[in-house]
Amino acid sequence: MSETRVFLLPDLGEGLTEAELVSWHVAVGDTIAVDQPIAEVETAKSTVEVPSPYAGVVAELHGQPGETLDVGKPLISVTPLVAGIATDDAAPAEPETEPDETELGGPVDEPAGTPAQAEAEAYREEEKAGSGNVLIGYGTPGGHGVARRTRARKTSSAGSVSTLPLEDGAADGGPAEGADVDLSLLRTRVPGRLGAVISPLVRRMAREHGVNLGELPGSGEGGLIMRRDVEAAISTPAVEERAVAAPQPVAEPAPVAAPAEPRSSEVQGVDARTGLAIAARTPVKGVRKVVATNMARSRSEIPEATVWVDVDATGLMELREELKSGGAQVPGLLAFIARFVTAGLKKYPELNTRIETAEDGSQEIVSFDGVNLGIAAQTDRGLVVPSVRAAEKLTARELDAEIRRLTDVARQGKATPTELGSGTFTLNNYGVFGVDGSAAIINHPEVAILGVGRIIDKPWVVNGELAVRKVTELTLTFDHRVCDGGTAAGFLRFVADAIENPTALLADL
Repeated sequence: MSETRVFLLPDLGEGLTEAELVSWHVAVGDTIAVDQPIAEVETAKSTVEVPSPYAGVVAELHGQPGETLDVGKPLISVTPLVAGIATDDAAPAEPETEPDETELGGPVDEPAGTPAQAEAEAYREEEKAGSGNVLIGYGTPGGHGVARRTRARKTSSAGSVSTLPLEDGAADGGPAEGADVDLSLLRTRVPGRLGAVISPLVRRMAREHGVNLGELPGSGEGGLIMRRDVEAAISTPAVEERAVAAPQPVAEPAPVAAPAEPRSSEVQGVDARTGLAIAARTPVKGVRKVVATNMARSRSEIPEATVWVDVDATGLMELREELKSGGAQVPGLLAFIARFVTAGLKKYPELNTRIETAEDGSQEIVSFDGVNLGIAAQTDRGLVVPSVRAAEKLTARELDAEIRRLTDVARQGKATPTELGSGTFTLNNYGVFGVDGSAAIINHPEVAILGVGRIIDKPWVVNGELAVRKVTELTLTFDHRVCDGGTAAGFLRFVADAIENPTALLADL
C-alpha cells in the first residue's frame, strides 16, 4: 500500500506565521530528492527556497502561486518512490494489517538483491543521513540518527495517508495539525458531494462569507473545492446582486428600496464615507505588514526626540576626488559616513542599546559589545533594513563592499532573517530620493536612527567669507529613555565634524 507523506510548511524564522507562495519548482508526478528545492515562498522578511526533507514522487501541491499559506499547514505531499514501485509489483489483495514503523510499503516477499529491494535500501539510507541542511525552523536529520517516522494509519479504501512530524524547532500546529495526525482529519467531505473535499482554511473562508459549499462545484482533482473556488463564489454574488438591484427601485416602492441602498452601494464598490468609487483594495501583508507593525509600535512605545544639523561635506567630497585621481577603488559616500557612525557609537554607546521590559513592567537597558549597523534600503517589496554585522571592525572599503552586497540581496528578496533582524543602529540615506531632511521613525527595538539628506550646493561662510559649499543635513532621532539631548547632540556633532574633516578619522580607510 502506498503511503503518502505530507510535508507541512515549517516556521521560516522569528515566529513568522504565514508565507506567500511565489512559485513551485516541481510539479505533480515529478521525482524529487532529499533537500531538493520544491518551492519559493515570500515571508515578511525575505524570499526563500523551501527544500524537501523527503524523497519520492510529488503526489499533490497544496497551494497556488500568490496564495498565502499558514505555518503548520500542508505544503506538499510526496509518495516514496519505492512505495510506488512496490505497489505496481504487489499482488492485488492488500493485507489488512498495519505496516511496521520502519516499513516503506514494499512487498514483504521481495527477494533480497532485486532492484526494488536495492532501491528501498538506498531510500532508507538517504532518509537516515539527510544532508544536514537546515532552513531556519527545520532540516533533514543530517547525522542525528534515524529520521523520525509516523506509523501509517488505516483508511477505508484509498491509500494510507499520514502527516509527517515537523523536526525539532518547527512551529507546533496544534492538535489538528500536529506531528501525528492523519491528513483525513484536516479535511471534511461536504454532504451530498462525495468528491468535494475542503480544508479548514477553505471552510472558514466560506463560513465567513456565507458561501454554501453544498452547491459549490470544485475545480480541483476529483471535484476538490479549492480556495480559488470560494473566492470566485464570493465575488460572483456581487455581480448578480448588481444585476438584480438595478431594476429593483422601479419595481418596488421607495420605502422598501431605501433600506437596501447602503448594501447596493457597497456591492458597487462605492465608499460609504466619501461617496467615491473604490479603485482597489490591497491587503497589508509581507514586508509592508511588518513595516506598519514596527512603525506603529515604535511610535506608541518610544518617547522619541529629534536633533539635526547642516554639515559642510566639501572636505569629504574633495577627499574622494583625490582618491579617484590616484586610481584607487573609492568607497561610496555612505560607506564613509558609516565609518564615522561606528566611531561615534564607540564614543556614545548609549545610542547602541536596546530597552527590554520584563513581565512585571520593570525595564533595563541592554548594551552591546559591537555594532550591527542597519542600512535602510528601499526595495520593490517595501523598506527593509539589512545590517552589517560587527561594522565597527570594518574599514571604509570593507563597509562599502558589505553595504553593496546587503542592499543587492535585499532588493532581490534574498536577505536572510538574520541579516534583516539583527541591527543595533540604523543609517538611512534618504538623500537618494532628493530630499534634505526627515524626522525618521526609529526601527524598533533599536533606540536611534541617523538620516542623511541630499548633498547640494549652498552658500556657506568660510573664514568669514561667503562661499559655495557642498552641504548636507544630518538628522538623529533617538529614544529619550536611554539618553538625554546632550548625548544625542554630542554624537551628531561627532559625525558632522568627521564629515567636515575626514582625513584624521579615515587613516585606516
